[in-house]
Amino acid sequence: MAERYGAYALAGNPAAPADVLLRLLALNDRSITHRLSYHPALTGEVAEAMLIHPERWVRHLLAESFTAAPELRARLLDGPASDAMSVAMGPHPYRIRVEPLPDHAYERLLDHERGNVRYETVGAPSTPDHILVPLAGHADPYFRRAASRRVWHLLGADARSALLADADSDVRTSASLQVMDVDEERTEELVRTLAGDWRLGEVVERGRLGRALAERLVAEEVLLARLALNPTLPAGLAAGLADHENPAVRLAVSARPELSEDERAAIDWRIDPEDRLPGLWWVWNARHDPETLRRCATSAHTWLRRSAASCPGLPQDCVELLAGDADFAVRLLLAEGHPQAPAELLLDLYLHGTHRAVAMLTSRPGFPEAGLAPRFADATDPRARTLALRDPAATPELVERLSRDPDARVRRAAARDPRLPAPRLLELLADPDTVSGAAANPVLPPAEMAALLDREGVPH
Repeated sequence: MAERYGAYALAGNPAAPADVLLRLLALNDRSITHRLSYHPALTGEVAEAMLIHPERWVRHLLAESFTAAPELRARLLDGPASDAMSVAMGPHPYRIRVEPLPDHAYERLLDHERGNVRYETVGAPSTPDHILVPLAGHADPYFRRAASRRVWHLLGADARSALLADADSDVRTSASLQVMDVDEERTEELVRTLAGDWRLGEVVERGRLGRALAERLVAEEVLLARLALNPTLPAGLAAGLADHENPAVRLAVSARPELSEDERAAIDWRIDPEDRLPGLWWVWNARHDPETLRRCATSAHTWLRRSAASCPGLPQDCVELLAGDADFAVRLLLAEGHPQAPAELLLDLYLHGTHRAVAMLTSRPGFPEAGLAPRFADATDPRARTLALRDPAATPELVERLSRDPDARVRRAAARDPRLPAPRLLELLADPDTVSGAAANPVLPPAEMAALLDREGVPH
């Protein structure tokens, strides 16, 4: 594939005609076909060719494509039986919502002769709620377990009661996990039945604790770092853990909801900038409570501020406050999770952040565009100069100037820009350093696309 950078780029060009894409498909090159499966306009002849392709891996790439229409993916069920598994699993793009299959496709998948196809269907993130709700009464306990886990909030009282009293112990456990935060008896039962199970940590952290159970868990030192996070752990028992030798336990105690700022400060806790911490459940549960979020956003405790920054309902005054937070993770979580994250925050993190997630911030709706050309066209940082091309007001003259930039990344970005004058685009198409950018440019003439494939040895 190394000698076919242009072909790989053409596979993602939104203006590439069907004859060009079909030539690429006929290569049977896995990297190029994978790029082709996410083409912005995967329809018509190309989609049909993938649908009936003799190679199973090509059809499976179509099943995993989030740009392919759900109706198209569903038609794979009319082909070889082995394709059903890929249809059931479906696409799993990062932070992109996938449209569900038609209902008739789920009927076929849930009735499939292979059990793993049925089970992947009920576990797939894109399977809609209205398909899962009726499964609460299904004969297969795996289906009932999936319904209790994923759509408990939509089930009626009778369905919930039936699941909590189910003959299958795994179903009962799954249902009990949904009510343990309000049911002391269920929590106690789960602690007993899940001893040694990985789910015990979730129970001691989120289940409603009776006094006797709480005392026993503390005395036996059962997962103290998670137990100390449980808001229903009596405050006196939690206070007794404030000077525990384990720093993770002290940190958990310091993040409890009932503590004042002075009480938190009195505990020896530490959070390093690179520490990865899950959001605090009690903060997330209060995500619609402006006052609780405001208290967390103004706290001196880093964990509370990080948890508040992850809540889309954070009040605007707190958004502005946390946008200037000294903790990088607070700013990044705010940029990733809040719909009104300031444009300058997104820009600053992109230019100066070192975490790999900052590269994706340019896809956030609030990332700035207007005014970037005069700000960054002459910047010393190549990544900043590339941003100038995002400006709708950038002139063809500026795009051409940046296409001659000393940094190849800037030249490639300019090569993709539709405002680039045609003669310069063809020059970049002939340059090995920039062919991948030029081949992706939607204004590239189809004749030049075909000629590029000829040069790279792609058969007709």
